[in-house]
Amino acid sequence: MAGEKNRIITIANQKGGVGKTTTAINLATALAAIGERVLIVDLDPQGNASTGLGIDRRNRELSSFDLLIGSHGVAETVLPTAVPNLSIIPSTMDLLGIEMEIAQQSDRVFRLKRALSSDEALSYSYVLVDCPPSFNLLTMNALAAAHSVLVPLQCEFFALEGLSQLLETVDQVRRSVNPRLDIQGIVLTMFDSRNNLAQQVVNDVRTHLGEKVYHTLIPRNVRVSEAPSYGKPAILYDLKCAGSQAYLQLASEVIQRERQRKAA
Repeated sequence: MAGEKNRIITIANQKGGVGKTTTAINLATALAAIGERVLIVDLDPQGNASTGLGIDRRNRELSSFDLLIGSHGVAETVLPTAVPNLSIIPSTMDLLGIEMEIAQQSDRVFRLKRALSSDEALSYSYVLVDCPPSFNLLTMNALAAAHSVLVPLQCEFFALEGLSQLLETVDQVRRSVNPRLDIQGIVLTMFDSRNNLAQQVVNDVRTHLGEKVYHTLIPRNVRVSEAPSYGKPAILYDLKCAGSQAYLQLASEVIQRERQRKAA
């Protein structure tokens, strides 16, 4: 998009346990590792992206809640992480009350978009928004603010069913509040090569969605699962594990797609 100063990618899937937060943390870390300046906005009241990047709950004096109600901006709510070039606007349980705070406001779905138009937000080359596992006002804000949606999809039986619902939602958002919104890509997560069903899901998703599906498959990986309990992205916890290597590959695919999009 001409004149675009940063790229806002919302990571969304209304289904829980598909690897949204893991993807947000590790994709952001991989982008930061290759020199991009990256911001994560944690919009999930559970705050797992914040915890997974080592942000202690006691240090979250300001959060994405303050950003959305408009009492503080990006510059005041952002915190550095242990990863060079990667910052985060953390989440707190206050987000559970966001509907009560802003539901009556006419601009309620555009709060995040407005906040991310600030000079501080525009100084990041990538902004990744981690959503809750539901479709609510928080997810709506994330989709209204985004240039594109990245969808983590678990390699399991009902994957395509949930995906069709999400794609329908994206279409509705595009028609109603954000005409620029597109699908950045579908990333297949928790892939187990020993499982015939997982391979069948991969084949089905690729058949239905073609080039929208990233080539990189994120494997089931113990080291990736362990990393958040140490407050670290998998890429810092164990760079050589299969999961970390997969997220580095995914980051290079994301960059490649961005180059192609800008050249088009």
